[in-house]
Amino acid sequence: MHWFDGTAPTVDLLPAVDELAAGERCATALKTPAGAPVFVYSAQNPATVDRHFQRLRQYGLDGVALQRFGIALREPKARTLIDRVLANVQAAAVANGRIFFVMYDLSGLADDDLGVIAADWHRLAADGLTASPAYARHRGHPVLALWGLGFPDRPITPGGAEMLLAALRRESAAFGGVTLLGGVPAGWRTHDFDASHDPGWDAVYHQFDIISPWAVGRFGDDRGAALFAATRIAPDIVALRGTGIDHMPVIFPGFSWHHLMDARHAPGPHPLNAIPRRCGWFFWHQVYNAVHAGAGMLYGAMFDEVDEGTALFKLAPDDAAATPGFLTLDADGCGLPEDWYLRLSSAAAAALRGAARLTTDLPLTLPPP
Repeated sequence: MHWFDGTAPTVDLLPAVDELAAGERCATALKTPAGAPVFVYSAQNPATVDRHFQRLRQYGLDGVALQRFGIALREPKARTLIDRVLANVQAAAVANGRIFFVMYDLSGLADDDLGVIAADWHRLAADGLTASPAYARHRGHPVLALWGLGFPDRPITPGGAEMLLAALRRESAAFGGVTLLGGVPAGWRTHDFDASHDPGWDAVYHQFDIISPWAVGRFGDDRGAALFAATRIAPDIVALRGTGIDHMPVIFPGFSWHHLMDARHAPGPHPLNAIPRRCGWFFWHQVYNAVHAGAGMLYGAMFDEVDEGTALFKLAPDDAAATPGFLTLDADGCGLPEDWYLRLSSAAAAALRGAARLTTDLPLTLPPP
């Protein structure tokens, strides 16, 4: 469902598929410049999900937050599909010694819809999900994330959010409790920028155990990233000190959703390569800024987000399809290997853990163009 809307592609990045077995490759109507089919993959295939977790292990990355869209929970067929992905993720995490946790994306939901989230969480926990040895725990409790609270263009109110948080803590009590992570606006603390001005959200934010302000698209160059770190990340960390709430900054490699917006007929323009990756420099400056500001954890957005051009997994390094145009790793003039952003993520993890010296310089040698 993430690759096409009918026959129109909805992704700007194409995955590297050279290592996929024949049974993992899904042929599309797109053609390579040589006229061969362009292949993608399906997360319904446990072999492919296991392969992704092998890469997490190979590059020293802890694991994933598995996004689970609330609107899909209302449709039995869609829920069956996302349940299968969840089962594949759990099995792959166990097999590869990685962690995972559920992140409910609340996009498209209103207050009256939130009961489906608490009911689904109860079902998963009762089925033993959080008892898995691979399920992430923080401060002794299973981690559960909610993304999308506090944004001004969404119908969920502070009152509805508080009721949801209370319900989730109740539903979690019999299963080891819960550590709640909030994916919130970057302006959550100051009620400005991308955040609702309603001060009622303060009571919601301070019920989370981890705050993770959304950064994707909030700046588009190194100067903007530095300003964001100075005015958002560093003051957030200081403000939360002593409150018992942890802080998880979001870092991203670049951004592009040209085909997705075209498929939705959204008013534009939405250019390809809207926020250039600049061969990894854009990503690495964010890593440096966050760790230098005192971050103790990082959320890399995203491992496999090809729709919005933020994917960090193995990507097609050059022209994989003849038409229409896709964003490739050589877009900014660098001949990069397909695993470049996994390598950078590995270096970020090492710097975060203190296993490598944090430096403003790119920690990897760029290959010649």
